[in-house]
Amino acid sequence: MVAPLEGVRVLDLSRVLAGPFCSMILGDLGAEVIKVERPGLGDDTRYWAPPWVNEELKLSAYFVSVNRNKKSIAVDLAKEEGRRIIHELARISDVVLENFRPGVARKLGVDYEALRAVNPKIIYCSISGFGQTGPYRDWPAYDIAIQALGGWMGITGEPGRPPVRIGVALTDMIAGLYAALAILAALRARELTGEGQYIDISLLDASISFMTYMAHNYFATGENPPKMGSAHPNIVPYQAFRAGDGRWIILAVANDRIWKRFCRAVGLDHLADDPRFSTNPRRVENRDELIPIIEEVLAKKPSHEWVKLLMEAGVPCVPVYRMSDIFSDPHVLHRQMLLEVEHPRAGKMKQIGFPIKFSKTPCALRHPPPLLGEHTDEVLRELLGYPEEEIKRLREEGVIG
Repeated sequence: MVAPLEGVRVLDLSRVLAGPFCSMILGDLGAEVIKVERPGLGDDTRYWAPPWVNEELKLSAYFVSVNRNKKSIAVDLAKEEGRRIIHELARISDVVLENFRPGVARKLGVDYEALRAVNPKIIYCSISGFGQTGPYRDWPAYDIAIQALGGWMGITGEPGRPPVRIGVALTDMIAGLYAALAILAALRARELTGEGQYIDISLLDASISFMTYMAHNYFATGENPPKMGSAHPNIVPYQAFRAGDGRWIILAVANDRIWKRFCRAVGLDHLADDPRFSTNPRRVENRDELIPIIEEVLAKKPSHEWVKLLMEAGVPCVPVYRMSDIFSDPHVLHRQMLLEVEHPRAGKMKQIGFPIKFSKTPCALRHPPPLLGEHTDEVLRELLGYPEEEIKRLREEGVIG
């Protein structure tokens, strides 16, 4: 069965998260992804705890999470012959992806201008914290810094409490997702024009774009949105509540019809038409009166009873899941969001499933996350035509690993 990106080759010079997440998406869609790593060292995340099986395999849980459906080659870009290999691969690739700090790719001789010279149709995507231009372009970028500057930490957490980081490095993954989208658009544009192009993706830009209604609340009022914990600035009740068993549930009363159903279901019929709470704007205005009443009621039953009762009443209500809950949930399993692949050295390996469901060209888990340099010989021999003696010499001289 054909894959959506079958025949597309991606030369992936990226590491850690934003770039690898992007290239994994492209690999899941069927592209051939050649991941370039440092001989003997590889992607930094290969060594981040916890290891998968053992440290000798250089397959950490972090690395495994974003590097399936790729081939790994180990090439030293600091050596002239290493750069020559990258240029030769760029000549036969469709896409180059990198997430070095601005200027590093040029110093290594693998920047857009250098690779466009060998392949004018190349699509070259750079992902960086602050973009290739602007006064912050050279700043080091970490997810927590982008979450802070992008406004996320300013609206996340409980009122009066310290700033809170969202629990995963979401700024990297959003940038990676935008990069994958941009690459697909550039491939389509190349079909129309015959020309490749350069793509500049910034974690900060991507993160700010996700501010959506929070930014527009500010544009409309001139006031900075406050931190509200799990609550919503524009809808009430729409937040987490602790049930009688100590577990948390989420209640989402998104309109006035649901409000009336909620009141009937929990025995608060007298509040359904109370002028303080009968419409959402009034509930927002009188939030501080309403929430304690709801908290008191929901503390009277365990979480699973409330979820069943409210969902049957047509009121959106779900439990707050932990990882163990997610990957044992019957709906998640039905949707194949938990996969398993056999790794030749690490054994059975669980993977998050594919969020994109195609009717005719499904994503496939074709390759488990690669060992460091696992495909170096294969790529040099089969794609570039290197003889075995040349491969042996390059390995002895430390050009490849």
